[in-house]
Amino acid sequence: MQPAFDTPFRVQAILFDMDGTLIDTKGPVERAWRAWAARHDLDPDAIIAVCHGVRSIETVRRFAPPHLDVEEEVRLLEQDYINDSEGVYAIPGALELMRALPPGRWAVVTSAPHEMARLRIAQAGLPLPELLIGADNVSRGKPDPEGYRAAATGLGFDPRDTLVFEDAPAGIRAGLAAGARVIGLTTTMPAAELPCDLCVADLTAIALDVRGDGLEITPRALR
Repeated sequence: MQPAFDTPFRVQAILFDMDGTLIDTKGPVERAWRAWAARHDLDPDAIIAVCHGVRSIETVRRFAPPHLDVEEEVRLLEQDYINDSEGVYAIPGALELMRALPPGRWAVVTSAPHEMARLRIAQAGLPLPELLIGADNVSRGKPDPEGYRAAATGLGFDPRDTLVFEDAPAGIRAGLAAGARVIGLTTTMPAAELPCDLCVADLTAIALDVRGDGLEITPRALR
């Protein structure tokens, strides 16, 4: 568990997860995994329980029968996912918060491939980030901190001076391991399942004040 922080948080940059944090893609994600599970006679609920927030290749490796070509299965799975845009929309408050942030003070770190993430962000009507770290930009996915460390470094800041927004346990652990402060969103899972001390319902609960020496974020927390 992360230590308690005084609010407002004073940081240099914000690092966003994408699915479930900026964009609601739960429907397409779960439909793609259920279809994949059905093709291979696997338990879809077991897959859904662990797939959020991690790279597709890691979940496929975990559940795929040994005779399958993992990379081909990931390609087919992600094609199903990207072809399904039903129910894809921006998380409440995401557009307003992203527009209010100065250039060079925010990035997106996602378990989706880079180009897929750009497409989803555009589909949701959100601004494209100058810096986006996708699944194919790292050697180790969440919960490894590589992605969040790369994003902070790419913006020119120490990860300890950043604030991460995440909706899944793997991503929260990645942010904490990077040394960042983390706020969880209960858009995908209840607060009790998120390993951080501070959770909000969505990004409408976040007030931003841009100051000369950084960013001041005041959350209205659920706990």
